[in-house]
Amino acid sequence: MQGEATKGGCERLHRALCECHKRVASGPARESVCRHLNRALAECLVAAACPEESEAVRSFCSSGGTALKRSQCQQAQLALSVCLSSRSS
Repeated sequence: MQGEATKGGCERLHRALCECHKRVASGPARESVCRHLNRALAECLVAAACPEESEAVRSFCSSGGTALKRSQCQQAQLALSVCLSSRSS
């Protein structure tokens, strides 16, 4: 996903999600069919807004592990949350 986190990458994902919404009627089917695009776009926008924090979450939270890795995951998630909050103000 890191490579997609460019303006063009996120724009392509946004267009694809819009096309998916046009093709599939509103409701549970649309949610199911378009879910992967929705998630990919969300991850792209987060990575574009807070690239270092997003990468840290991806790295530390990708799998289970030691207590240290879980702690690092929590710290990375907090740092990402703070970064995103600072951008929404």
